[in-house]
Amino acid sequence: MTSSTGPLLSLSGLTKAYPGVVANSDVSFSIGPGEIHALLGENGAGKSTLVKMIYGLVQPDAGQMMLRGAPYAPHRPSEARRNGVAMVFQHFSLFDALNVAENVALGMENPPPMGELAGQIRKVSNAYGLPLDPARLVGDLSAGERQRVEIVRCLLQDPKLLIMDEPTSVLTPQEVEILFRTLRQLSAEGTAILYISHKLEEIRALCDTATILRRGKVVASCDPREKSARELAELMVGQILTPPARAEQTPGEMRLEVTGLSVASPNPFGTSLKDISLQLRAGEVLGIAGVAGNGQDELLLALSGEITTQAERVKIKGQPAGHLGPNERRALGLVSAPEERLGHAAAPDMSLTENALLSGNLRQGLSSGGFINWPKVEDFAAQIIKAFDVRTPGTHVAARALSGGNLQKFVLGREILQNPDIIVVNQPTWGVDAAAAATIRQALLDLSAKGAAVIVISQDLDELLEVADSFAALNEGRLSAPRPARGLTVDEIGLMMGGAHGLPETPALAAKPEEARL
Repeated sequence: MTSSTGPLLSLSGLTKAYPGVVANSDVSFSIGPGEIHALLGENGAGKSTLVKMIYGLVQPDAGQMMLRGAPYAPHRPSEARRNGVAMVFQHFSLFDALNVAENVALGMENPPPMGELAGQIRKVSNAYGLPLDPARLVGDLSAGERQRVEIVRCLLQDPKLLIMDEPTSVLTPQEVEILFRTLRQLSAEGTAILYISHKLEEIRALCDTATILRRGKVVASCDPREKSARELAELMVGQILTPPARAEQTPGEMRLEVTGLSVASPNPFGTSLKDISLQLRAGEVLGIAGVAGNGQDELLLALSGEITTQAERVKIKGQPAGHLGPNERRALGLVSAPEERLGHAAAPDMSLTENALLSGNLRQGLSSGGFINWPKVEDFAAQIIKAFDVRTPGTHVAARALSGGNLQKFVLGREILQNPDIIVVNQPTWGVDAAAAATIRQALLDLSAKGAAVIVISQDLDELLEVADSFAALNEGRLSAPRPARGLTVDEIGLMMGGAHGLPETPALAAKPEEARL
């Protein structure tokens, strides 16, 4: 829905520079009441900086904003919220040990008494099709329910503009449909929505307008419903994208065997693994789907060696390895890349050179006799940056200074360039743009073509259908029996991810796989 009453928010010439990079350069566009406005751009295009300026987390160097016809220059998020601007972040800001009502209260300037707040939560969440129990512990909620908490917390403040950053990255197709119904209802009531997503079919299904950023500048504005996903992607990256090639090959020798693996989660709110069994051969790609919180993190920890178990439960190239730690498993040829890139996959305050050393030391021979060969380490980091087009001023930059997508490219590139025999990745293209996603998927396929066994754990169903030879679903810590990926539909996978517990059978959004799989 769009409105003819004039813009709700207008940006004029917004510019923000950091040392070595101009994040936003002369950005101008407007959003009307009730408009669902997409903000598109590849990683490092300036989307995050722009929404941080709108939300008061960052102040522009130049330019101005107008909200409802008046100058708008928030210096902190609380000012933005008082002006009717709310934001749901890509990474949830919730406390597992507190209940829903307590978490909502923490995000409010002047929360009402807890009993009154609980009633408001029930009323608002039911009114928008996002039912929540205020008394439930957040640690017991699914990823989709956690997102509901974030959204309801915003809705209780009656926002006029709602910013959403990658809101569907942890949702099944059925949960996406529920979210979209809510957003359309908000739009019909006059709330404007600024929507950031790399899922281009979602943009086409939901949004009225799209503004495309490239290297900090606005390069196009369009009605996304009149463009194909491929055309949108090409506006974002300035080049023609081709789907990854999938070479037909016969699986080789057994690389990884997991038998009856049951381990307790190290996280008190995590999901323990229950009787996991799988086999993976050289050249084979196994895709594992699952809604966030169903044991994906624990499975990666158990395969990487961060959680150990009985030796015979995990075999790497026929050798019992369940009792071995990460370094010993790397020596045998198994590498991994976890979902949490900042803090788990990369040390935030270390440079990219130092982060290249952390997991590359053993397989790349980056030290000898207890001495680190720093020129060799720096050369390895530079190789990663070049091969995976990591947008950064240099190898000296701290990991936390990179955008999420660029750090993801660095982390995945670091593991892929080690030419492993087995690689396990969790959410490999989470938060990266279409071009980067295509590069990462192609690199994984190239590894499998050279004989590596690949496990891709992902909530991106198109991704799994694109790269996987076989498919399994993880639900409540149990892994379904793998089945051939060919012929599976997104809806079938979505229902398996949700355990098929009474979820409504709604049409998948990505109805045009030839356009969505970029």
